[in-house]
Amino acid sequence: MIQDIEPKIYHAAYESGCIQDKSVLLLFFGDRVLIHRGKNAMLPCYEELQRRFGLSKSEKSVFQYLFSIDETKYFCMRGKELKIETDGGDYEYVKIRSLREFAAREDCFAVSTGYQLYNWYQDNRYCGRCGQNLEAGKKERILFCPECRNVFYPKIAPAVIVAVTDGERILVTKYAGREYKKYALIAGFCEIGETAEDTVRREVMEEVGLRVKNIRYYKSQPWGFDSNLLLGYFAQLDGEDRVRIEEEELAEAKWKDRGEISDMDDGISLTREMMEVFAKGKEKLL
Repeated sequence: MIQDIEPKIYHAAYESGCIQDKSVLLLFFGDRVLIHRGKNAMLPCYEELQRRFGLSKSEKSVFQYLFSIDETKYFCMRGKELKIETDGGDYEYVKIRSLREFAAREDCFAVSTGYQLYNWYQDNRYCGRCGQNLEAGKKERILFCPECRNVFYPKIAPAVIVAVTDGERILVTKYAGREYKKYALIAGFCEIGETAEDTVRREVMEEVGLRVKNIRYYKSQPWGFDSNLLLGYFAQLDGEDRVRIEEEELAEAKWKDRGEISDMDDGISLTREMMEVFAKGKEKLL
């Protein structure tokens, strides 16, 4: 999956150091990130951007440390959103989600995780209690208000992915109104006061009108594109199998036989891996 970048190692521990020439600088603009297609190193370093575009520090934008992969440190710009004029050269802004189709695993993971943190910094510039400007912590990843001492931590939204099975069949779905058009599984966010298993039952009932039993945890996955922590579950159909879709959430939901599911794992998403697990009959071992 996207986080499986071995032999490289992801280091989440926070640091407060300054950006260095060889640090990777993730430049986001909306739902896009700047890449260099003409090089093996797709994500440009600070020295490269400084030399090519004259990038420099400003009063309204600061370089914010994100994480490290092996010895490489990753930064983003905190403050004013910056878009570089690339003039149609080797550098270009591409949609972040499109990276899963062509980027190296570690680059895709770095961008999605960096995007999650970038959005958190962008969305929390001011204190929600007193309105003062927030400052970044020096010893841990927090934003704090120097006026009222309010403290903010990064947002992580737990959500479930549910593979509903009925013997040799699995329920597959297609989202309504999203760019992703391939088959997926039922998914939804955990509500306040819910266990993850309660979320499984509720989401399946809300989206397709089915009851489930024998809920079994499979695996988790960080999904920085949406600031989620995904929790994967297999569950068996309990009773009637007639599907009644929630049209605001789903464009399609249908049962597929095990033999119709093949070569699903894209090496990136928990959803696709779970579909491949079912195709190979391995869900019976859980």
